[in-house]
Amino acid sequence: MADEVKTPQQINVEIGEKEAEGIFSNFVLIAHSPSEFIIDFARILPGLPKAKVFARILMTPQHALLLKNALEDNIKKYEERFGKIKLFAREENQKGFGFVGGEKH
Repeated sequence: MADEVKTPQQINVEIGEKEAEGIFSNFVLIAHSPSEFIIDFARILPGLPKAKVFARILMTPQHALLLKNALEDNIKKYEERFGKIKLFAREENQKGFGFVGGEKH
């Protein structure tokens, strides 16, 4: 038997006009169960007591890990091209505002 060479499948992606506009998010909530990850993308504004969720993404743990790997790869490529991304120290009055690394939400 000859070894078959598999070529990657080409996937055509269609995006609607509304989705192409995108959604700005500066706050994320992540929850998980044994079978899924739930990622809520929200926007929070200084001085307002609540955040509004604009998109909820549900995915399997395997897809969440693949997303993490894809983000790490793309951040590396971004920083190679544009320079290191700087994280600014938070001021005391912004405690709990925006994306927070290493904390459970």
